[in-house]
Amino acid sequence: MSALITCRFRALAATVLIFAGVVISGARPAAQSLGDVAKKEEDRRGAIRVPAKVYTNKDLPPASGGAPVAAPATPEKSPDGDAAKAKTAKGGDAAKEPVKDRAYWSGALKSLQQQLERDQGYATALQSRINALTADAVNRDDPIQRSRLEQDRQKAVAELGRLTTAVADDQKAIAALLEEARTSGVPPAWLR
Repeated sequence: MSALITCRFRALAATVLIFAGVVISGARPAAQSLGDVAKKEEDRRGAIRVPAKVYTNKDLPPASGGAPVAAPATPEKSPDGDAAKAKTAKGGDAAKEPVKDRAYWSGALKSLQQQLERDQGYATALQSRINALTADAVNRDDPIQRSRLEQDRQKAVAELGRLTTAVADDQKAIAALLEEARTSGVPPAWLR
């Protein structure tokens, strides 16, 4: 028996030595250092004669056929509130309303759609849970287990009712945002 253990130990030792030799011989001594890579990149960037053109909105032609751009609204003057309105116009006390540009509209619609999808997904999963709890409760012989399953099912049904209301509210919020965008003259491309 000890001869068998000695033989296995020698075979294991030989395998470890062969593996170590392969790993050591497979190492690349000619790997580039970070300094070499940085030097090559600096040389490459120095060889570029003309910098790349950066386009801005000023370089683009004005959009044709889109909604006309409205001039900013001027605050109405009142004899007692001119100082307060001037202070809020400079960004003083009142919170600024977000700029309603393309990013605002697409972001608002996207977040409402994600909330709707999330609520619909939860409602679908909860309906599956209700179905499973109903099947389990019907198939149980033990009245105590059956009552626990029925309690869990009732909680899930109540939660499903809440989620159904949330889905309807999400759909109304999306419809309201789309209506607001339509009345504000927002181009349909901004809502994608």
